Amino acid sequence: MSARDIKIRNVGPKSAAWLRQVGVRSVEDLARVGPVEAFLKIKRAGFRPSLNLLYSMAGALADCHWADLPDARKQELLATLESAESANPIRTRWEKQKAASDDAGTGVAQKSENDEAVPGSLFDDPDSASESKRGDAGRDISRSD
Repeated sequence: MSARDIKIRNVGPKSAAWLRQVGVRSVEDLARVGPVEAFLKIKRAGFRPSLNLLYSMAGALADCHWADLPDARKQELLATLESAESANPIRTRWEKQKAASDDAGTGVAQKSENDEAVPGSLFDDPDSASESKRGDAGRDISRSD
């Protein structure tokens, strides 16, 4: 832990490790990013935080225990989180694999939300797509009949 890494109120060691991995190392970093965006960064990194972490980070910024946050503030945080998630949905690893598998079945590589080409399956027949393009059903035209 560097001198810049400071204990954030309400945040335990596991959550603090998640925050460090997404670049939030101090209360100042948390204030700059905001609790909702920090929470989303943790989810996008593949971790599974509970809403208590969202409330804990908001409580740290308000200098109170997360359980002491007013219900109106908790509802505001939830509404902001839902809005942010619906604007840019977070797909799990399993959802991404299913989408890649579905796309591989059509033989078309799609772009994901990160603009990365989703590869086809290892078991796709690379010749099947080219056969249909030739129009002669894959018949070898170099040999004479």
